[in-house]
Amino acid sequence: MASTADFRNGMVLEIDGDLWTITYFQHVKPGKGGAFVRTKLKNVLSGNVVDRTYRAGEKVTDVRLERRPVTYSYTDGDLYYFMDTNTYEQIPLAHDVIGEDQLKYLKENMECEGLVHDERVIAVELPNFVELEVTETEPGVRGDTAAGATKPAKLETGAVVQVPLFVEEGDVIRVDRREDKYLTRVTA
Repeated sequence: MASTADFRNGMVLEIDGDLWTITYFQHVKPGKGGAFVRTKLKNVLSGNVVDRTYRAGEKVTDVRLERRPVTYSYTDGDLYYFMDTNTYEQIPLAHDVIGEDQLKYLKENMECEGLVHDERVIAVELPNFVELEVTETEPGVRGDTAAGATKPAKLETGAVVQVPLFVEEGDVIRVDRREDKYLTRVTA
């Protein structure tokens, strides 16, 4: 058991049998009445986000999730299979559990982190920065060098990000998948 004083971003709580991650919290002490804590919670499995308010000092059930390295293997219909690199066990996860924002950057043999609860991988987190090859982009036009000029580029996984004009097809780039943002070209 923990109290609202122990809240921190990334902490996992069990509420009504579901696991929720704290993505934001704020302690509020109004001039009148008792103090309280505003939180934004994200469901670990479904990705739903809810706002919830707790009285200051209220007890909550915190859960420790273990992180384990897993490798993406293949897709079969709506299931994505990951291999636990410690036990070599195949772990099937549904499309909804992984989330559309992560799937657009997922490629075969990618190293990820599996979130483990009760000896079972319940969710997967991709690395924040991924290196992918550009498969489609328009050529940069000479003289089109306005400061910060960008163009869309389609990556090997199907994701589309804005890149500088000098990036060409076949280049490998590093992308921050959380913000869908180009970072740099990767040299071989």
